[in-house]
Amino acid sequence: LKSKTHAVLVALKRAPSELSDHQRKVIPIDDHIGVAIAGLTADARLLSKFMRTECLNSRYAYESPLPVSRLVSTLGNKMQICTQRYGRRPYGVGLLVAGFDEMGPHIYQTCPSSNYFDCKCMAIGARSQSARTYLERHLVEFLDSNVDDLVRHGLRALRETLPNEQELNTKNVSVAIAG
Repeated sequence: LKSKTHAVLVALKRAPSELSDHQRKVIPIDDHIGVAIAGLTADARLLSKFMRTECLNSRYAYESPLPVSRLVSTLGNKMQICTQRYGRRPYGVGLLVAGFDEMGPHIYQTCPSSNYFDCKCMAIGARSQSARTYLERHLVEFLDSNVDDLVRHGLRALRETLPNEQELNTKNVSVAIAG
């Protein structure tokens, strides 16, 4: 979700079984960028390492943070190479990249096909259609919302995706705020 001043990522951490720990679904990239993942965690780690390197290179060369749109464009180019060459499989991960730069808050969705889209709000992953429906219904409220309202809307949208017997708590939810 994003407003005029902030971008918020809300993710549900899943555990493969009751005895195992929850997987991290929100990854910090730089001081002004974070990523939520849906798909293969190993591919997400590899792409997040690439994004961190790009952000560090930009800070070293230009002494300023990398604009979010440029990072997502570079990421799309890297992901697209695998779709053109034989012997390599495409990255099996969808990303929501949230960040804040001189132009304001941004949320980008990237697909395994290397397409990327600038979004006002988006939900990805398993059972995300019900969250998308909630976000579409309340889209007009997001632009003027403060951070607490954005997080509240994000948690309500996430709640729509859960089965009735499962509850949201601090162990299975991650929240990231850029802005």
